[in-house]
Amino acid sequence: MNNRKQYWKKNLRYLLILLSIWFIASFGAGIILAEELNSIRVGGFKLGFWFAQQGSIYVFIILIFAYVYLMNRLDKEFDVDEK
Repeated sequence: MNNRKQYWKKNLRYLLILLSIWFIASFGAGIILAEELNSIRVGGFKLGFWFAQQGSIYVFIILIFAYVYLMNRLDKEFDVDEK
């Protein structure tokens, strides 16, 4: 029973960290810091606009792969992985 609690505690910690990163990338860079980032141009587009339109999606996709990697590692650690 204690093993199960430790597993879910680590799982929730991973979720909170990854969702915080996504929040910072999408809301922070795309909305809050948009004016400051708009002074930088990438490929002809303002960086604030790019984060709001594309950057948060790319960050989310990277976070999906990071979550899969972390969960596979966590499953092996607690011996609940698919063999």
